[in-house]
Amino acid sequence: MPAFRIAPAVAEAFPDTLIALVTATGLRGHEPWPHTDTAVAELEQQLADGSWLPADETDPRIAAWHTAYRSFGTNPRRIRPSVDALGRRLAKKGTLPRINPAVDSYNTVSVRYGLPAGAFDLDRVTGDVDIRYADGTESFTPLGEPGTIETPSPGEIIYADTTGVLTRHWNHRDAHRTRVTEDSTRVAFLLETLHATRDGDLLKVAADELRGLLAPHAGQSAVHYLGPARPQATA
Repeated sequence: MPAFRIAPAVAEAFPDTLIALVTATGLRGHEPWPHTDTAVAELEQQLADGSWLPADETDPRIAAWHTAYRSFGTNPRRIRPSVDALGRRLAKKGTLPRINPAVDSYNTVSVRYGLPAGAFDLDRVTGDVDIRYADGTESFTPLGEPGTIETPSPGEIIYADTTGVLTRHWNHRDAHRTRVTEDSTRVAFLLETLHATRDGDLLKVAADELRGLLAPHAGQSAVHYLGPARPQATA
C-alpha cells in the first residue's frame, strides 16, 4: 500500500491542514449502492426545497482555498477548487453528475460538507504519493483527456507519485491514469481542510459518512488522518 505524505514546505505554509484518507479495498462497483443513491437524491431535494445550499466562495471553507490557490499563483475564479466547481454546478443544474457509485459517494459528501474531495485507484498509483510543490518538470494528463499532457507551473501544489502528477492545483482536477471506475477495487479517497482548528470535527464527520457509504460495498475500509503534526499515512 502506498504512503501519502505532506511535504515539509507545504506543511509549513499551511500549518492547520488536515486531510482524511479513507481507504476501501475489495470494492464492488458494479452492484447497486442504494445508500449512495438515497444520499444524492436527498441532497438534490434539499437544494430544490431551499433547505440547503452548497457553500460558495463567500463561505470561509471555500474562501480559504481561494486564498491558498492565489498563494501558489493559481486564479481560483478561473481554475476553481473542486468543491467550489462542483457546488456551483449543482446550484445551477439542480443535480449532481452521476459517474459511478464510488465517485458519486465522495462527490455527495464533498458538497454536503463544503470540503474538497478526490480519489485514486491504488492499482494505478506507482510508489508513494507526495503532496508537494511542483518543480515544473512533471507531467499531468487530465481526467477525461487521455491525449493531453500538461506541465504544472513551478510552485503549484500537486499530488504526485513516482510516475507523474495525480492532481493539479492541490485539488482542482484529478489525473486520467488513476481515475476511479466501476472496476476499481482498491481506492484511496481524500477529504481536505486548511483549517483543522475550525473544521476538524466537520472533516471527521464527513470522513465517517463517506466510509459509511463505502463499507457495505467493500471488503475492508478505514480512515486515517495526516497533517503537519503527522505528515504521513499509509493507504
